[in-house]
Amino acid sequence: MFEEKVRVFRTDMPKNIQIYATELAQKALDLHKHSDCYSIARHIKQELDEAYGEAWICVAGGDFGSCITCLSGSFILFQVEGLEFLIFKDGKDGHESKEGAVGVKA
Repeated sequence: MFEEKVRVFRTDMPKNIQIYATELAQKALDLHKHSDCYSIARHIKQELDEAYGEAWICVAGGDFGSCITCLSGSFILFQVEGLEFLIFKDGKDGHESKEGAVGVKA
């Protein structure tokens, strides 16, 4: 089952968007080499922008840190096939935003 391949570390997304985001990650991994993190992240970002409006940000990789401000209800940090994904919607201009720090160490 696909759900068994996904390990969610943290999220505040509604369940339906979590499922969509993790399915997009799997599809991106099928379409691109695992080492091409830029293309993987770009694919996910474009699909989320189309489905849920612009301002989505996606980071894919195995060793990164971040300090972000994001729209509440848009954050997820998860792993698929050994690659970590940080996805959120920019909350800089929103009144429902929050700040947080996350890191992933390979």
